[in-house]
Amino acid sequence: MLMKLDRRRFRALRVFFDPGRLRALTRRSEVGLSLAGAVVGIASGLAVTGMSFVSNELHQLVFGIADSERLSSSVIDDKLLLLTAPIIGGILLGLLLFILAKRRKKPMVDPIEANALHGGRLSLTDSIIVAVQNLISNGFGASVGLEAGYTQLAAGLASKLGLKLQLRRSDLRVLVGCGAAGAIAAAFNAPLTGAFYAFELIIGTYTIVSLTPVVVSALVSTLIARLLTHGDFTIDIGGFGAVVPADYIPALLLGAVSAGVGILIMQGVAFVEELARKSAIAPPFRPALGGIIVGLLAMISPQVLSAGHGALHLNLSRDVAIPALIGLFLLKSLASAISIGSGFRGGLFFASLFMGALLGKLFAYCGPYFADATLTPVIYAVVGMSSLAVAVIGGPLTMTFLALEITGDFPITALVLAAVITSSLVVRSTFGYSFATWRFHLRGESIRSAHDVGWIRNLTVDKLMRADVKTARAGISLEEFKQAFPIGSTQRVILVEESDKYAGLVLVPEIYANPTDTQDEGKTLADFIHYRNDFLQPQMNARQAAAIFDKSESEALAVVNNLIERKVIGQLSESYTLRRYSEELDRRRREVSGEI
Repeated sequence: MLMKLDRRRFRALRVFFDPGRLRALTRRSEVGLSLAGAVVGIASGLAVTGMSFVSNELHQLVFGIADSERLSSSVIDDKLLLLTAPIIGGILLGLLLFILAKRRKKPMVDPIEANALHGGRLSLTDSIIVAVQNLISNGFGASVGLEAGYTQLAAGLASKLGLKLQLRRSDLRVLVGCGAAGAIAAAFNAPLTGAFYAFELIIGTYTIVSLTPVVVSALVSTLIARLLTHGDFTIDIGGFGAVVPADYIPALLLGAVSAGVGILIMQGVAFVEELARKSAIAPPFRPALGGIIVGLLAMISPQVLSAGHGALHLNLSRDVAIPALIGLFLLKSLASAISIGSGFRGGLFFASLFMGALLGKLFAYCGPYFADATLTPVIYAVVGMSSLAVAVIGGPLTMTFLALEITGDFPITALVLAAVITSSLVVRSTFGYSFATWRFHLRGESIRSAHDVGWIRNLTVDKLMRADVKTARAGISLEEFKQAFPIGSTQRVILVEESDKYAGLVLVPEIYANPTDTQDEGKTLADFIHYRNDFLQPQMNARQAAAIFDKSESEALAVVNNLIERKVIGQLSESYTLRRYSEELDRRRREVSGEI
């Protein structure tokens, strides 16, 4: 009897977890997508907790710190250890880069690029490799945070699940956002921050359809992290009275200053990367050389090591002299730029928070005095932290909710919102990029956010064109042409030379409309050739094709294989191109609005 009952339970579970049923549930309802988001939240929470544990163990093993200590706030007297640890990490990372260069030729894709160009498709293997590289970098003291590894691994797991469930492009992008949301939420114990990180930076837009699964993933991931760890990122801002209107003036000024500093930091990282690329140093050797500089900086102050969690709280909880703040800010900026520019894996998320807190305190100590302002240095630090982070990372609402969740103070959050909007506006108006999209720009990519532009790149001429085209030799006579193409047989004929090279396009009705009086008897086929230098190539997308149609004022154009051979492979009309382009635009609009 018990055996029969167990078999029935097993069958019920097997039916419930049947891949086909799960796929159908996820594709057909928001409830199914929300359940998938919850699964991704669990995976994200476990991934963040696991990476944090490994990182802490590496810090204890390499630097000999206590279990309860943070690396950047620890007192390490062994200067030789401070120097050699980043170098050893650079050597290990260089060996890994050398092995990967031999085996993997394709560049690794991050969640923003995956959602912008590839419809949410991420390689889980590549994501694991990035996470390992990030752990080596952070574990041996390079001045980078683990947030890049967190989001990469969680988004990779989400993408893998979505591909297994055969989700639609839009749903897969949302699920990748769920992974990133869960990662940031678990890292900072801040579900709202994680959710809006996904909306602003990974998905690129907020929709009713994406709201539930992303928020569910962030909440579940936060709960998992709270169950498994006891880390807390809250900041005690103390008593300061009430926020008055005069307080907004220095906050807005601090936001503008943070924007300028953020632009300098991003350009500094790009400058170091460019120096490394132009040098004769092979990529596997660059992290070790970067480790030497980071180690030398750590000998001056260990607070530049790792992400800076401990150093942030250390500098918030005590009064620090202005020269010490300036020195630490410069050291951390240089260490972060050298670490990322030399090839260490990681991001600037937490580093920008730490540097922003230092900048806010500096502003409080040596900035202009406002007679009616009531803000304390710690509050300036919180405002500066969010303002510099939004300048570097992006996401004004993300950083605003982070300030709310780590301080628990709503009036301060309104102040932060004003500052981050100012910072974001200045950066977008003068620079135009966040740290991630600036690096895409340096690689030649045109994307500036995670908005889905990959579909237009996939809507290419070779997928739209007709291959059955009418062609004729450019050297034939008018009579031969009329015999081959009677009136009404076709609208256009593409002319090719003896070598099959494109020569132009002829409109058949125009030839038959030619008067046959004596003054036109000397005309040849060459007199009717149009668009000799106007044609399309198969790799062009629909937008580029539409621009060429508009420039040439042609209703249809030939498609040639390349600019050298110029062999005709098809023909495309403007009306069909615009219709397909409009259909795809309407489809994306309906996906965003939740109609499909």
